[in-house]
Amino acid sequence: MRSIKKYPLPERFHTYIPYIVLVLFLALMMPRTARFDYDYRKGSPWKYEDLIAKFDFPIYKTDAQMKEELSSSSKSVIPYFRFSNEITNASLKTAELGLQSADDHVRSVVMASLKSIYQHGLLSEENIKTDRKLGNISEDLIYIQKDKRAAKYPVTEVYRISDARQKLHSDIEAKCPNANADAIIRSTDLLNALEPNLVYDRQATEMVCAESGDYVSPTQGFVSSGTLIVSEDEIVTAEIAQLLDSYKREYDTNMGSESPRFLDILGSVVVAIIIIFILFLSIFFANPKIFEKKGEHLYLLFIFSLATIPAMVIARIETPQFILMMPMTLIALYLQTFFRNRMIISVYIVSLIPVLLFIPQGAEYFVMFLLSGLLAIALFQTFNKGLMQFVTAAAVFLCMILSYLCFRASGFVSGVLARDIGFIFIGSVLSVMAYPIIFLFEKMFGLLSISKLDELADTNNNILRELEVKAPGTFQHSLQVMSMADSVSRVVNANAHLVRAGALYHYIGKMNNPQCFVENESLLVKGEDAKYHSNISPEKSAKDIIRHVTDGVEIAEKHHLPTVIKDFILSHHGTGRVNYFYSKYINAGGDPANVNMFCYPGRKPVSKEQVILMLCDSIEAASRTLKEYTKESYSNFVEAIVKSKIDEGQLADSEVSIRELELIKDCLKSYLAQMYHERVEYPKQEELVSKEPQESVELTESQEPQEPQD
Repeated sequence: MRSIKKYPLPERFHTYIPYIVLVLFLALMMPRTARFDYDYRKGSPWKYEDLIAKFDFPIYKTDAQMKEELSSSSKSVIPYFRFSNEITNASLKTAELGLQSADDHVRSVVMASLKSIYQHGLLSEENIKTDRKLGNISEDLIYIQKDKRAAKYPVTEVYRISDARQKLHSDIEAKCPNANADAIIRSTDLLNALEPNLVYDRQATEMVCAESGDYVSPTQGFVSSGTLIVSEDEIVTAEIAQLLDSYKREYDTNMGSESPRFLDILGSVVVAIIIIFILFLSIFFANPKIFEKKGEHLYLLFIFSLATIPAMVIARIETPQFILMMPMTLIALYLQTFFRNRMIISVYIVSLIPVLLFIPQGAEYFVMFLLSGLLAIALFQTFNKGLMQFVTAAAVFLCMILSYLCFRASGFVSGVLARDIGFIFIGSVLSVMAYPIIFLFEKMFGLLSISKLDELADTNNNILRELEVKAPGTFQHSLQVMSMADSVSRVVNANAHLVRAGALYHYIGKMNNPQCFVENESLLVKGEDAKYHSNISPEKSAKDIIRHVTDGVEIAEKHHLPTVIKDFILSHHGTGRVNYFYSKYINAGGDPANVNMFCYPGRKPVSKEQVILMLCDSIEAASRTLKEYTKESYSNFVEAIVKSKIDEGQLADSEVSIRELELIKDCLKSYLAQMYHERVEYPKQEELVSKEPQESVELTESQEPQEPQD
């Protein structure tokens, strides 16, 4: 029985190689841009210190504003301007001449400010007006031709004369605190140097006015670097939320890390090591023996990689809602096919950590996928065949939708509602459509799925049909053991599919010499020859009986049966003795030192499934010798069998706890009571003897018996 063991960490270096590869993979795929790590909601106070813009950024319009402007955009005519390099150079030269007497620092600040203004474009107030022939000229959008290429720009992205004056004044005050900005502007005549370098072209405006109706600018102004966006404890209004959304969008897209390059790489590697170390510990604490099973171990790491790739890719694009389209719950189903719940949940949660860390609004998506994944695990145990799989997909879809709507109503997530619902629907359907790939994974990693176990347990397959023909008694015994083990496995939450398959194949070695076993003797041979062991020595009898274990392994290898099936063949007798012939050998004067000749060449059972099969095999075979069929006799019988296995040390290495063993014994006692229940003894029908003698009537060939009349 299971004892307290300390499982050491894997000592072989090759066990750690896949983890090193995963660390490098994560570090390489990790987003390099900084993230806007502030949590805010409209109507709530700003919980952080004053937020000041680190760079110029446009103010993006909301979806409602875009729809409203799109419906009315065709009513406006977009004016056309040409960017004049001549005016730009002349104005900068005039300003530089006026600044000759100014301080060097002041001169560099003013010239830098002017270059920034002219680079964006300087627009005259008079150009934004109504032209009676063209109709209403747009005040929000303009065409700018620059270097022989024209493009649409929001008016808010260029400067007007008044804006340019204000920027000059604010830049001088900010960067030259000891200087008088008004005095500098007056003394250098900077205001007269400001000449618009965007020249209105009426002819070009007429040419493009017909095409101007379908475009709506996504922005409505910009915020300069150094501007206060929101103050500490200030209520986040709709306008402030729009500013924060715009700043966050530009920050996540364009703001790179401010640390040196080598520190950025080092930080990515450290974060990757932390994530992979959590994965390693999760596997270790769930089942440390997985490290010894190469196929299962690599499969876990492979599934983790499948979950990580979408998160890393989507973290690099501007639309984090694409993560909703990824069938992340499929990761849980891929794990459920081959592992127990403890391993499934541990690895699945760790697989979602990249979503939590690298996707904007990742905490909400993490909770959504965790909830839907656990629901899928629970439902897929029942709805896992054919069209029933779509029941699981529908439940996952509804779960995702409800959690998404709750987070959206609370202001935790944002996005286009119809689009996000479509993404969730696609992800839910993919979780069913992509599930059959599991059979490819099964072949790649040498694993054993539930469907494969059910296929092996089909009594119509060639091996079991051959067993039924060659050793019919053994086949019937295997069926009884399968039924008994199936009932017991469900009581202790063991893998019933695995136990059923193991029970059907554990005696396939008896096909090579079926007459050697008592259950087949009377079915295959009649007469005196039916007693196989009557004329041979106990040593020979034991050898022939023990051989069914090695023969079974050879047959399993010949037919390419999975390793777990061979483990059942090796462990169903453990290392026990053939006690009947050993006792016969000792009574005949044999040497007790030769006990090994009477021991099975197997191994002691380890898993719960192997223990269940050993006990059910022994109890089913020995139950045929019961003389009394009472509740007490069943209890004593089961207790004696289990005690003998414990005394022989057959359960010393098993994973079965004392509580589980008690449950197994109770189930076996109940099963025997059901199998050998008392039956009603039907009385024999007494012959009715007539009191009056009846006349004998002889029927001639011409007479026929008549039907009795009512």
